[in-house]
Amino acid sequence: MQNPASHEMSFGPRLRRERERAGVTLESISAITKVTVRNLQALEAERFNDLPGGILSKGIARGYLRCVGLDEAEWMRRYAEARQEQEKDAAERGSELASFALNVSTNRVGAQSARLSYLRWTGVGVLLLLLASFGWFVWSYIHARVNSAQVPRVPAVYAAQMPASPAPAATAPLPTPAAHPRIHTRHSTHTQP
Repeated sequence: MQNPASHEMSFGPRLRRERERAGVTLESISAITKVTVRNLQALEAERFNDLPGGILSKGIARGYLRCVGLDEAEWMRRYAEARQEQEKDAAERGSELASFALNVSTNRVGAQSARLSYLRWTGVGVLLLLLASFGWFVWSYIHARVNSAQVPRVPAVYAAQMPASPAPAATAPLPTPAAHPRIHTRHSTHTQP
């Protein structure tokens, strides 16, 4: 971007000053050259991108210079320099913008990668927590079922108060009951004194 002092000496403002010194209006140039006033204003404001491209923009500048009575060769050189300077500035800004866009996209990709990594590890942690909770629930459920299926045991305090059972008449050993996988019986042997 140009500062105000150097802008005053640039192509467009000098061109407008020369036109005003000569007492020529943009409307009269437009009537002679058939170029719109809008394009003539763009030339004076150095908005070269608003002008038609290539030979047409040079033709607009030449027609303007002839109507004002300026040295065509000298002012066309100045026009070319001003246009090149503007294109160079635009290219530098474009390069800066491209570099900025590249940095933003690189940072965005890095941030997205970090965010995805965080989400991935969070998901793994939640999955492990769910698996541990499910395992604890299954273990608790099975343990409770096994405990409820067992025959309750008589505490020793109550066993001492129970009456003694009479001794069996025969001394032959009693058959052992078949073991059931879920029910366990407990035999207590009491001897009479």
